[in-house]
Amino acid sequence: MNIGTFELRQAEGEYIVDNGIIQAKANAGDGTVTLRWSTGEALIGLYAEARYGLEQLRSTYYSKHIVNETSVQPIEDGFGRGVSWSFEHEELGKPAMRQHFRMYEQLPYLLTELEVESESEWETNELTPLAAYLNDGSVVQFAEGTDTSEEIRALFVPFDNDKWVRFASHAIPCSVHSYETTAIYQSTSRNGFVLGSVTHDTWKTGLVVEGTFAEAVGRLRVYGGAADLQTRDTIAHGSLRGKSIVSPTIFVGAFPDYRDGLEAYGKANAVLSPALPWDGGVPMGWNSWSAVMGKLDYDVYTHTSDFFSKELQQNGFADDNGSLYVNFDAFWNSLSEEQLNDAVRRVKANGQKPGIYFTPFAFWGSDPMTPVEGTDGAVLYRDILIKDRAGQPLPKLDGAFAIDPSHPAALERIKRMLDRFVEQGFDYVKLDFLTHGAMEGVFHDPKVRTGIQAYNIGMAAICETLAPERIGRPFLINLSIAPLLPHGYAHSRRVSCDAFGTIDDTEYMLNALTYGWWINDNLYRFNDPDHVVLYKSDNQRAISEHEGRSRLNSAVIAGTSLLLGDDYRVEEAARRAKQLVTNKEVMALARRGETFRPVEGRSGSKSEGLFILSAAEGTYVAAFNFDVENESAKLASFARMGIDSSKGIVVRDLWSGEEWRIETAGDEHRIALAPAESKLLLYRQA
Repeated sequence: MNIGTFELRQAEGEYIVDNGIIQAKANAGDGTVTLRWSTGEALIGLYAEARYGLEQLRSTYYSKHIVNETSVQPIEDGFGRGVSWSFEHEELGKPAMRQHFRMYEQLPYLLTELEVESESEWETNELTPLAAYLNDGSVVQFAEGTDTSEEIRALFVPFDNDKWVRFASHAIPCSVHSYETTAIYQSTSRNGFVLGSVTHDTWKTGLVVEGTFAEAVGRLRVYGGAADLQTRDTIAHGSLRGKSIVSPTIFVGAFPDYRDGLEAYGKANAVLSPALPWDGGVPMGWNSWSAVMGKLDYDVYTHTSDFFSKELQQNGFADDNGSLYVNFDAFWNSLSEEQLNDAVRRVKANGQKPGIYFTPFAFWGSDPMTPVEGTDGAVLYRDILIKDRAGQPLPKLDGAFAIDPSHPAALERIKRMLDRFVEQGFDYVKLDFLTHGAMEGVFHDPKVRTGIQAYNIGMAAICETLAPERIGRPFLINLSIAPLLPHGYAHSRRVSCDAFGTIDDTEYMLNALTYGWWINDNLYRFNDPDHVVLYKSDNQRAISEHEGRSRLNSAVIAGTSLLLGDDYRVEEAARRAKQLVTNKEVMALARRGETFRPVEGRSGSKSEGLFILSAAEGTYVAAFNFDVENESAKLASFARMGIDSSKGIVVRDLWSGEEWRIETAGDEHRIALAPAESKLLLYRQA
């Protein structure tokens, strides 16, 4: 049976679907699926599981396995033209299990999901569309020609960016539990696999990669229903109920370079749920938190606006698209209404845009019996909090109770506050502590059964309230502490937790960029590198000039909303800002809003030290030394950076403007770095 470029055939107990790039073999004997790519990669012995009461259903335990020809259908959607087909598993007295697959022309990945259907209603809080368990051997096979003894790494992607969590790549042997996506790759060849969820309406997705021996991945599991310490949950994932229940849709791809795979995964998510559009320039400016934290007042805010107007605005820091923001963070309510309104007028008179701060899903009080503002005492906070199974509010997270986004009064509270911001003239809001709205619990709306369902309701209400067509102007939405997915509700999201100005802060933020660069311009228009402190934040020591410039460089390459974070009433802070953010060449690079890629992915839970951006004019390279006391040298391989050095290379230092030529004497360029120093270089062919 042929459908376009796809072929379905049955041979020796196997159903084979082949599009020339991926061949899927569904074994009618044991109920497993093996995926093979034309370049030699394979995932072997895959099956499906479902939690059914106290029982764990597994497709390989069933006695009948079939690909019915009627399930094979041509499709055409945002991914292109392709074919869908289903591998069905039947057992007397058990729900039917159906693994649905979608394969597309010219794409090195497919999409799959598990549907479990019973004759009567049932419920579950865990579906596993893909699993493979071996004690001996490997469920993963890399491309032909790669070194089978090469180090294999598995990527940990955190559910959110709270509590200074870090991304990490772990070398097999290890056990990795990632969230929403992972990559399994050889660190030298970069050949590997990317798997992850692309639907985020219902489930939190977990991915488990395990191996006992360095050369083998023995176990792989991708499931909907993750709820644990990393998702900030204190109770189990919510259960879905119905006759037919469907898992999250899973992206499964093999790539010569896992970095291409993660970018393809980001783009696949954007096909189904596009990033929130943003037609303005790259947001640049200032945020109050790192500068003064809880000491925020009218004077520091207006002084910063005046400083930008006099010293930075016309000197290369901002573009001409009105994208310079001066933002209040927490404690803006310490200002009087008159001060707040006057501060907004001052910022606008200086040709800037004012920003504000809000925590829509977090209640910071200690007494849940506190009345909700704007309800005349008719609604208490206890009424709008997420509850546990006993009807009690969930335990606090980060010092705040979790607000139920499905409660009408909670949504009205959000709308009232956002409408107030719009009326006061703000053009930017930083939304913080959003993971609270995605916590598992019992919700006011009985149709809402999982934390992600509730979170989508709350975020959609925010988006609708601030929609340009409703308020008559663009309004930039930034997420601070928030789940990575679902996306599509904001223009930017912090790629890490709080980062200030020390070289340790720079390394921490760049850890997230090392393994999360692909988020930029796929899930969100901008990765937000957080507070760009060039001299001193309120709670830290003064930093060296090298540390300050490294922090700025890390933000430039993030892809990026660039919000400074110093108190410019301090002479040294003002001096550094005038010196650093008026470098027109560096700031022009920041205003491109393009993220740099890591050269390597071997750093474990640390950051890599080399990042690149390929452009028409050459290859930009960012090199970092994270040691605050000792000099360092980065050996930058032209081959690893994808630079043709056969005819010689001209290198330009963006900070000094110095240029020099490198002859083709070898593959490596030695980049010398002082303690805590970083460099931005442009390499082009001579």
